[in-house]
Amino acid sequence: MRSGTRSLSIIVLLGILCVCAGCGGIYTNVRTPMPTLDMQLGAESQEKTGTASAEMFLWFFVVGDCSVARAMKDGGITEIHHVDAEMVNYLFGVYGKFTTIVYGE
Repeated sequence: MRSGTRSLSIIVLLGILCVCAGCGGIYTNVRTPMPTLDMQLGAESQEKTGTASAEMFLWFFVVGDCSVARAMKDGGITEIHHVDAEMVNYLFGVYGKFTTIVYGE
């Protein structure tokens, strides 16, 4: 391979990595409110917190239960104040985790 072609290949590769890193391809950690859809939100306070997670390995294998019901059980919550979702991703999805966080009483 000629020196000019190799230099161009390295520049293109570095450019792709910079763009992907800017989009969170290397590492992503986001927490956002979840849409409440059909949930009855009646709690006055958010003194209790419960979480439930599902994990992804190698883009294909997903294990866990990240349901709102599971998070409520984890926190001993009977009435929901609000629900958040947290998503973590490493190396373009080699490992990822989705967590549902329920606040209530």
